[in-house]
Amino acid sequence: MNNHKLPETGFIRLREVLKVFPVSKSTWWAGVKEDRFPQPVKLGPKITAWRVEDIRELIASQQV
Repeated sequence: MNNHKLPETGFIRLREVLKVFPVSKSTWWAGVKEDRFPQPVKLGPKITAWRVEDIRELIASQQV
C-alpha cells in the first residue's frame, strides 16, 4: 500500500499502522470490530498496539 518501512518484528501503534494502511481512524476501528483488520494487543492501561506480522499479513492480502 505504502512504501513506509515496518520493523521486522514487534509492535506498532495506530499512527504507524495508518501510515502503511491509509484509512481513517474510524474506518480502522470499525474494521477491527468487524474482524476485517487485526485485533490489537494491550501493552499497558493506555497503550494499544498491533503485531507487525499481522499488519504485514493484512497488507499482503490486499495486494492480490
